[in-house]
Amino acid sequence: MNNYNKNSTDYSVKSGPDMRPPMLRKLGLIGGLSWHSTVEYYIYLNQIINDHFSNNTNPPLVLLNLDQNHIHALQQSDSWDVIATMLIEACHQLYSAGASAVIFCANTPHKMYVDVQRHSKIPILHIGDAIGVAVRRKGLRKVGLIGTIFTMEESFIAKILKDDYDINMIVPDKKEDRKKLHTIIQQELSLGILKPETKKYVLDQILLLEASGAEGIVLGCTEFPLIVGQNDLEIPIFNTTLLHAEMGADFILGV
Repeated sequence: MNNYNKNSTDYSVKSGPDMRPPMLRKLGLIGGLSWHSTVEYYIYLNQIINDHFSNNTNPPLVLLNLDQNHIHALQQSDSWDVIATMLIEACHQLYSAGASAVIFCANTPHKMYVDVQRHSKIPILHIGDAIGVAVRRKGLRKVGLIGTIFTMEESFIAKILKDDYDINMIVPDKKEDRKKLHTIIQQELSLGILKPETKKYVLDQILLLEASGAEGIVLGCTEFPLIVGQNDLEIPIFNTTLLHAEMGADFILGV
């Protein structure tokens, strides 16, 4: 399980002429994967910190925006080592900018988490931990997940859920459905294209997972919350963008 230091800090809001801003940890964001979901991270992080202080206190954030088109091309050519090098360099840049921790603003980059964390000077907050904590809080033991084909077919999320949280993960049975979901993410949602027929297809896949025993649904791509929300389903959904942002806000606050 990914852990980070939780040193206590005085976050009380000062008053009077010597008012000082609260002492908050600086968080680095590796975004652009896609920029649409990166915007959601930014909104959530600011709103959570605003809500915490009941005013417009903003968190100290440093954003590095990567080129998603280039990364998609590297994924298609199976050049994951090159992507890992890009992420390592991004972590170094964010560290140099004063960040005390980093989050990847997407699920799929966590495929390279182990290698990147090994070379990073600061912790990378793993989205799998954010998911696991939220699912356990609901008391669930089996969840369905939709995401990129890498997230669905590889173990970098499923292993953390199983090993650290005793949660079983299932994905759509048919290869063609997994491929179509992947295509929807890369050719529609990551470009901000939201079609009613796409939403219906995604919801149909979720219903199939529920029929296979899923007690909840993990939106395992940070673009899916752009098209599917809790109001669309009866079983609980887990918005990984929001959960990861909440984890980042906890780090910023030191809680």
